[in-house]
Amino acid sequence: MVGRDTELGLLDRLLADLTADAEGRPAVLDISGEAGIGKSRLTHELCRRAAREGATVLRGRATEYERHIPFQPFTDAFADLDPTVPASLPAASGAAPVLTGAARRADRFGLHRATAALLTHAAATAPLVMVLDDLHWADAASLELLDHLLRHPPRARVLLAVARRERQSPAPLTATLQRGTDTGAVCRTVLGPLDEQACVEQLTPELDREEAVRLFAASEGNPLYLLALLQAHREGAPVSRLSTTGLGALLLDELTPLGAGQRRLVEVVAALGDHATPALLAPVTGRTPAGLAADLAELTRRDLLRTGPHGRLTLRHPVLRSLVHDGTDPWLRTETHRLAAAALARAGAPPAERAHHAERSLSGWDPETAAVLIRAAEQAADTAPASCAHWLGVVLRHLPHTPAQAARRRDLMLRRARALGACGELRASRDLLHQVIAMPAPAGGSRASAVVLCAVMERHLGRYSEAVALLRRELHRDDPAPSPADQVALGLELGSSAPHDTSYPTVRADMARTLAVARSLGDEAGVAGALAVAALGEAYEGETAEADTYARQAAALVDSLPDDDLTGLCEQLARLGWAEAFLERFADAERHADRGLAVARRTGQLSLLPHLLLCKAHVHIQICRPVSAVELSEEAEDIARGIGSDELLAFVLATKAHAMVAACPPGDPRPLAVAEEAVAAVGLGVNWWASIARCMLGYAALTAGDPARAREAVLHAGGPGLGRLQPSMRPLFLEVLVTASLALGEGDAAKDWAQRAREEAERLDLPVQRASALRSTAHIPLGLGDSRAAAELFVAAAEESARSGALFWEAFSLLLGAPLLASDPEGPRQGRAAWHRGRRLAAAGGSAMLTGLADAIGPAVAEAADGPERRLAELTAREREIAALVAEGLTSPAIADRLCLSRRTVETHVSRIYRKTGVSSRAALAVLIAGRPSGTAFSG
Repeated sequence: MVGRDTELGLLDRLLADLTADAEGRPAVLDISGEAGIGKSRLTHELCRRAAREGATVLRGRATEYERHIPFQPFTDAFADLDPTVPASLPAASGAAPVLTGAARRADRFGLHRATAALLTHAAATAPLVMVLDDLHWADAASLELLDHLLRHPPRARVLLAVARRERQSPAPLTATLQRGTDTGAVCRTVLGPLDEQACVEQLTPELDREEAVRLFAASEGNPLYLLALLQAHREGAPVSRLSTTGLGALLLDELTPLGAGQRRLVEVVAALGDHATPALLAPVTGRTPAGLAADLAELTRRDLLRTGPHGRLTLRHPVLRSLVHDGTDPWLRTETHRLAAAALARAGAPPAERAHHAERSLSGWDPETAAVLIRAAEQAADTAPASCAHWLGVVLRHLPHTPAQAARRRDLMLRRARALGACGELRASRDLLHQVIAMPAPAGGSRASAVVLCAVMERHLGRYSEAVALLRRELHRDDPAPSPADQVALGLELGSSAPHDTSYPTVRADMARTLAVARSLGDEAGVAGALAVAALGEAYEGETAEADTYARQAAALVDSLPDDDLTGLCEQLARLGWAEAFLERFADAERHADRGLAVARRTGQLSLLPHLLLCKAHVHIQICRPVSAVELSEEAEDIARGIGSDELLAFVLATKAHAMVAACPPGDPRPLAVAEEAVAAVGLGVNWWASIARCMLGYAALTAGDPARAREAVLHAGGPGLGRLQPSMRPLFLEVLVTASLALGEGDAAKDWAQRAREEAERLDLPVQRASALRSTAHIPLGLGDSRAAAELFVAAAEESARSGALFWEAFSLLLGAPLLASDPEGPRQGRAAWHRGRRLAAAGGSAMLTGLADAIGPAVAEAADGPERRLAELTAREREIAALVAEGLTSPAIADRLCLSRRTVETHVSRIYRKTGVSSRAALAVLIAGRPSGTAFSG
């Protein structure tokens, strides 16, 4: 480790923080640099030092020619894990494809969570260091898993170290690590050239200094290049020639002394990659074990081959492997992979393991080889859709363009389009689907599935007009006309696509036709789907009576169907859940979202999970369970990022920001940052997603203390006349404008917004929206100094919220009203009670925002509530006596007769009592005295 003192110091600090589980330590170490600069050597030193500190060390690497094998670097690393560790964690079964590399049908995002849980479990007794080398060659599934682990680091002493070449790193990897660097989750070190003096003194002590300096200059400080130059120099090459010789030629010169058998063995190891084991080398090379052993020993002595974990053989450096692999005769490479595929098949290896060699052995159409690739694609479809799409693409490239293969080609193209969509290649999926749609449909075939899927891709891309046009064109085709069943499928997607871009009324008639066709077919699932779409459309528009009718009909039908009949209804279950959430029927909404989640997970419909998760998150925000809402939105975020839809991601982040406002303490900057990312994702869009994102930015900005930005965001979201604000939630968004306007000293504007909020809420007739309008209205008299009127409105808002079970808004309303109630001489006990209930609801639900608010106003409430008691204590003995008689209901003449005082004297005492206690009537004084704690003496 010459010239790397700074980097070694960094390793020691990271390991010390890891061992101590220091707060705020980075979760990932990112080591980057050019080929041969020493990344692998540094990670080796990290592993050595970590093991010396008692840490568990797992080490894996990605390889250049196996980029489509799912989870390869992670599987390689987990091979070093004690088998008893996953065996002792039942949840580890969810990470089986990562642990073993064997593909299986699974929720790939559940797999990510299971892998994180496994790492946490493995680090329970000792720190854990996982090193992933050459990650610039990692497969897409591995990069997706890394992204999850970076955004949701294991809650344990785990350090993930990745080594990569900066310029060869794929964009998703670079973006993931850069985002982590910005947040402090990633510590980055870039390896540069070595120091000349250190290299000359420590690596070339036997050379003349002038020669050593010339060698160093030729290497440009690259350790791999320098060592190759030194090796060539020791074998007799003059320094003058070495200074102009390329690295590739230098490394390949090492193969010159080899015999033909040894050279062929090196070429086979370069081709086989991680499958290069002595057991596989024999059938591939056709040599006897004894002959192989002698050559392997010689190649190991020359340090061309090295033995890795589990007996695998590798070339000394990836650069050397690349040079040998690319320099091998292409026909020999193809034959090597063919023999390897055959040997793995005889050994019973799964299709995913054989697919790499099958692909590289395919030089023409071979049905058997294609079958291996198709089976591997099927197994990888759920957990590694990018690999699935790649292998299907290989088959399609070689599939003959003949009429006999037309149906198969169409089917494979449709399956590949689904895989591309699942891994975020939305445009590629859309383009491929347009090709499928343009193909003549086979006899008895249907275009509808391709059209619907294409519309979904357009929807994910935010191209709603294109999706609607595509669907309408298909619905109006007459050669051939879509079947009734296809009309239902197309109509449901039309009802799902159109409202995001225009408004539900534009497709209201289409949904009525779809419902009628589904009923004529006796298609219960289609009827339920159409009812759910109609319910959401009407609920969004604020047509609550119609929405309620549709939602109840849909719920009755869905609840009567078994889960197996709901496989095609997961998206409609999400729509039903959202409709019920907008109608403030929160228990029904969560019930249907949960059912949809169960069916979607079981059937692998992962792209539908975000809407179901967000529906449940929205409900949990309303019922004051914000921590759970954040967790649900984070799971949805993982999936949205995997899908690659900016529109969906914006919605996810907007919901996450909403949940985080409630979950985080006042002043926490994270909710605003998430809301800003949501707005960035929608860009210049003006559709529903964009409106929601900007409204949540306004909400987060208001809670962050920036009313000007809050007002600007909501006005931008609403557009002219605020017409783009969701009608069924408009009062809540108007409340942001009211509060922001008052904070900016614009009382007239606030009054106008509050009036509009009342009108909108009256039309909707929904408790939460009425409560919002009441809070907006309460701010107006509060600004005018009428705290009693404001308090009454806040109490009414709390009562409205409680009607629908919206505990968050009930607690919020109570806490806003508590100080006002407590300061009113006639309601101190009410203020204290409102504060206690508000804080209890906030604490039970885990809302740091509300508990922070409660704690901030608590002293003022207590002081105001105790004020009347202190004022009563200031009364003189005679005043207390007269006050008690007033409380009993005696008139001034009656009190004068009882105490033998003049009536004028009694009236004077009563006036003083009013002044000292702050009350203005005999009734208020009676309430004040009656409200003192029980058992309190009230006498001189």
